[in-house]
Amino acid sequence: MTTSDPSVRSSRVTAYADARAVLDQPLLVPEPVADAVDAPAGSLAWLRATVARFTGDAQTHARRRAHAVLALARLDPRELRQAAAGSVVGADDRHTVVRILAEELGLAGPDAVADAVMTVSAGYFGSDLTPAQEKTADEAVASLLARTAEGDGVADLEAAAQRIGLLVQACDATARWVEHARRAAPDGLPPGGADALLAEVLRQDPPVTALRRRAPADVRVGALDFRAGEVVLIDVTAVERGTPAGGAPSDPDIGSDDDPAPLAFGAGPHRCPGQAQALALAAGILERDDPAAQVTDAVARVLNLAATWTAWDGLPLAVDDRVYTPHKAIRRVADHLVDHLAELEARLAGQEPQPDHWRASAITTPADLAPFTTGDLDEARSRLVRLGRIWADRLRALSDAQLDRSPGQGWSFRLLAAHVAGSLDYYAGAVGPLGTAADPEERA
Repeated sequence: MTTSDPSVRSSRVTAYADARAVLDQPLLVPEPVADAVDAPAGSLAWLRATVARFTGDAQTHARRRAHAVLALARLDPRELRQAAAGSVVGADDRHTVVRILAEELGLAGPDAVADAVMTVSAGYFGSDLTPAQEKTADEAVASLLARTAEGDGVADLEAAAQRIGLLVQACDATARWVEHARRAAPDGLPPGGADALLAEVLRQDPPVTALRRRAPADVRVGALDFRAGEVVLIDVTAVERGTPAGGAPSDPDIGSDDDPAPLAFGAGPHRCPGQAQALALAAGILERDDPAAQVTDAVARVLNLAATWTAWDGLPLAVDDRVYTPHKAIRRVADHLVDHLAELEARLAGQEPQPDHWRASAITTPADLAPFTTGDLDEARSRLVRLGRIWADRLRALSDAQLDRSPGQGWSFRLLAAHVAGSLDYYAGAVGPLGTAADPEERA
């Protein structure tokens, strides 16, 4: 459904097909920034006029977006998720999101960056500010520019603006995504974990509720006609609630007939390019609140993959600079659980952790090359489930203070749990799914 009000030259779009057609139309652009003529570099008005987010001209937008995509390429979602899962409980989620991004981008003073970004975000999307608030926001932008600019040329300043824009746009939206997920699952993560919960939240309670486009000239989009100057408001909440339920699509900009792509991140030429990074941060923050579940869920994911490994053809799989087999992946998973559990217990006892002497993934033993049978799967299940349970019991016996300000040298125990979970996913993922899961009746 699309409704128009000729008196204010605006339209409201609530149907998915219409919304997608509007977002895909390059002649419909974000509303321009009207208060930024000759704005000095380092001011809030300059930032709004320079970021790709508010750029309508196609050529300029493409150039600016390329800077943002290049910056995002430095942000590995797996590393972001682990950092978020190991972050300290109690901090403002907005501050946590920006601080982690700033650290991963190599910016000096990530805490100061987060403080400045939170100040800038109050007026970034065009909210009215008092003169005092505007002055404070300008000072915050100037401080961010000093930390992000790699030169003083026009291109350098434009690239720096995109990096600042990424931080500001991630600040509130990612934190709201987490907030809405907690509201949807107040008793903790449901089956399917953080990813499934966050995908459903995008459908039912998206963190971004509206997207705006303006028609610089008369344009026809499907069966819809928009006049020059008309504002098109896409009601994201109404659009999403009218689409079929499902997990996040493999291509966030395309989706499928059965599972249309969520529109909270936009679509078409102005789609937010940072969806993978935002998902990683949001999921990590949700997982942080229960580090024990991080480990046991990772063990469950390993075993779900291992249930397909009886179909292994005997050929090692090359990953990074190593090779893996089903037995080798199980060995490394168990070693990692044992190694860091020993570290945790030693530090709690006030002792120095014993150095390990694993040859780890650098060696592939004859046992690693053996066929992986249903009997091996049963043995792995018994071993890994018990190790995961030991981890869970130990972590749940610790207070937040012990998890975040852990004794001894090394990572906090919360971050250690996130590292273990991520490593288990890595080793199992090195082999990946190899067929259909083994039939439980075959093991009886």
